[in-house]
Amino acid sequence: MTLLVKGGRVINPAAQQDEICDILVEDGKIKAVGNHLDETGAEVFDASGLVVAPGFIDMHVHLRQPGQSAKETVATGTRAAAAGGITRVATMPNTNPVIDKSIIVEGMKYKAEHEGVVKVEIVGAISKGLKGQELAAMGAMAKAGVAAFSDDGRYVEDCDFMRKAMEYASMFHKVIIDHCEEQALVAGGNMHEGIVSNELGLKGRPAVAEDIAVARDILLAEATHTPVHIAHISTKNAVDMVRRAKAKGIRVTAEATPQHMILTDEALRGYDTRFKVNPPLRSDDHRQAVVDGLKDGTIDAIVTDHAPHEWEEKDEEFNVAPSGFVGLETSIGAVLTYLYHTGVVDLMTIIRAYTTGPAKILNLPAGVIAPGKDADLTLIDLDKEWVVDSDAFYSKGKSSPFDDMIFKGKPAATIVDGVVVMKNGEVLR
Repeated sequence: MTLLVKGGRVINPAAQQDEICDILVEDGKIKAVGNHLDETGAEVFDASGLVVAPGFIDMHVHLRQPGQSAKETVATGTRAAAAGGITRVATMPNTNPVIDKSIIVEGMKYKAEHEGVVKVEIVGAISKGLKGQELAAMGAMAKAGVAAFSDDGRYVEDCDFMRKAMEYASMFHKVIIDHCEEQALVAGGNMHEGIVSNELGLKGRPAVAEDIAVARDILLAEATHTPVHIAHISTKNAVDMVRRAKAKGIRVTAEATPQHMILTDEALRGYDTRFKVNPPLRSDDHRQAVVDGLKDGTIDAIVTDHAPHEWEEKDEEFNVAPSGFVGLETSIGAVLTYLYHTGVVDLMTIIRAYTTGPAKILNLPAGVIAPGKDADLTLIDLDKEWVVDSDAFYSKGKSSPFDDMIFKGKPAATIVDGVVVMKNGEVLR
């Protein structure tokens, strides 16, 4: 199959490219990038007025399989990704059973190949059962093709255990993705500890819990000369520590979510469980620090931490309801509306954080538009205005903090291996 994506504004951070041109795709690969490309025999996709970017990557999602199919599946989650302009996701291992052995990795890869609409990377657990006591079968999982290791949702508290895990992961050229919240400090907490939590009478999760965890693992990365990736960073001290560590040459990277760059703990004044998440939405000084980290390159990737729950679970009292919400179908719209259209962050920086940033962290042959590369492309209508309607989500999860908001900017098409899998909001597979 030959496809010509014609006349779009190609923004390709890996080449510092921002120009109007065509992209010719043949048999799932990019054949040529340039002007006035021959369209004889090709299916033409008119991209006039659209941004054409390398396929967006979300390196932190929860597809909930195996074992939690009532919340999400590979099929529904990857359709949600396609609807949101995402061409590749990395799914976390805190499932039931935990993804902590190669046979489960292989089962997930088979399911992704046969049911996935977009590409799926598997993240394996650091410890057996996420218990932080015994290393998971990291070598076998690396051989089976995991992209990284993480005990996401839990902090690895034992320093020596974490040191060994980092050293072991580096032997297979895999990064550790680190959920940084010191457990003793956040136990029983339901939101950011601060003025709002005090006024609401809710036990908080203090920013220092994240700071301590980030500091420890930066020091371990320095001591072991191995890489560590800080998941969903949310505090000003953590951002500053990562910034200073990078300046010293320590191998540390970081990601941030749209919610932590847009929303604050003020959203929780109505005890609305849609805004309950870990790490929690924080005060505006922390939010601004995370945005600044994205702008100056301290933060390498934008992720959703897409965490679907059944509606009945979220429709509980605030203290009881689980943390997390969906984000795959709102990520791009939220970032464009609140960061790009407000003039806070430029488009090249945003696209880099969705493409070359995560591709480099996970060592993926992706995130670039160039001849010979997989034809994974995200097309965006920067000026499309739309209302977020969670009832229309492809995801099984319907709890979104952005529900009913008006966004400006929306994915117009998602192309995976040269196949248009989403066009104008409709998933075609």
